[in-house]
Amino acid sequence: VLFCFCFLFVLLYRYVFVCPAGCMSSQGLDPCQNYTALNDDWRSTNNMNTQDPHCDFDIDGQSWYRLFLGQSNARIPESCIDSNRCGTQIPLWINQPHPTQPGETVNRTVCTTWTDICCLYTPHTIQVKLCYGNYYVYKLEKPLGCYLAYCAGIITI
Repeated sequence: VLFCFCFLFVLLYRYVFVCPAGCMSSQGLDPCQNYTALNDDWRSTNNMNTQDPHCDFDIDGQSWYRLFLGQSNARIPESCIDSNRCGTQIPLWINQPHPTQPGETVNRTVCTTWTDICCLYTPHTIQVKLCYGNYYVYKLEKPLGCYLAYCAGIITI
């Protein structure tokens, strides 16, 4: 068992956890404790403003992310989201339920919506983990282009 102290930095409105080198066991760090926070109000499923549509090109495909809307835990929606929502033209959402057992990690299919057609583009897979404390972390894949971005809705567990 290895105990390490990690640090939280705020970079451009995003939280980044940094742990010293050598603080990894053979299983790696728990993503519930080692994630980047995405706290962007524009991701809200209620946001229909797409005058300046957003992209998720900064998603690196290797990191875990936790979603917030303000001070509230958020999660990726589990049903089709209309196009031109979530601050983007082509919202990203999952078409299967989140895990229900704390500590459980599942693979989920990410879908897109364009011109009211759900799962129009080739879907991809992400990992989703339910953490103790009733919040989710996601190992997100970088979208294939613009203007695609992950949506967020308030958690009701």
